[in-house]
Amino acid sequence: MPNLEGIILAAGESRRMGYPKPLLKIGGRTFIEHIAATMLAVVPRLVIVIGAHRERVRGAIPRDPRIVIAENPNYARGQLSSLKVGLSALRPDASGALVHLGDHPMVRAETFAAIVDWYNQTGKPIVIARHDGHRGHPVVFDRTMFAELQSAPEEVGARNVVNADSSRVAYVDLDDGGINLDLDTPSDLARAGLPPLPKE
Repeated sequence: MPNLEGIILAAGESRRMGYPKPLLKIGGRTFIEHIAATMLAVVPRLVIVIGAHRERVRGAIPRDPRIVIAENPNYARGQLSSLKVGLSALRPDASGALVHLGDHPMVRAETFAAIVDWYNQTGKPIVIARHDGHRGHPVVFDRTMFAELQSAPEEVGARNVVNADSSRVAYVDLDDGGINLDLDTPSDLARAGLPPLPKE
């Protein structure tokens, strides 16, 4: 059975939100706590990549022996730079990575399970969640894709690798709006029915 590990990318600057997004709340827990718990139901080990606001985000990460924290000093270079740090922190025997974003907390637990199941069934090296015709997160990258991801130009992002060969990609169509729900501004939180920004 393939041995997937998880990666949460939580290194962004959250400039448009004006508050570190991993520390926002959903159901009484921070985004990062909620996403970590959801992912640990389907993977045995989880790497959380931090960068901007690293001390505050680090303090919110659950103390769990299955969670490893990796720092990206070059977080300003974008999401792919954090993914590269996360991939480097996986165990050598990990068959691949289940990748999610620290600001996408509305994805259902069943969605993570469905993505992992589809990866196990199809053997495709890239498996992507899709809702309403729009691809989003989570995404699985098989270990065979790691070298290509590590050498991809950071300004272009992982989409370069995803778009390079459609035969390598499997999409899983799911009825889960959280897959491509971007929470970038305080008004996005209100539209999603989430609590407003905490008072500092």
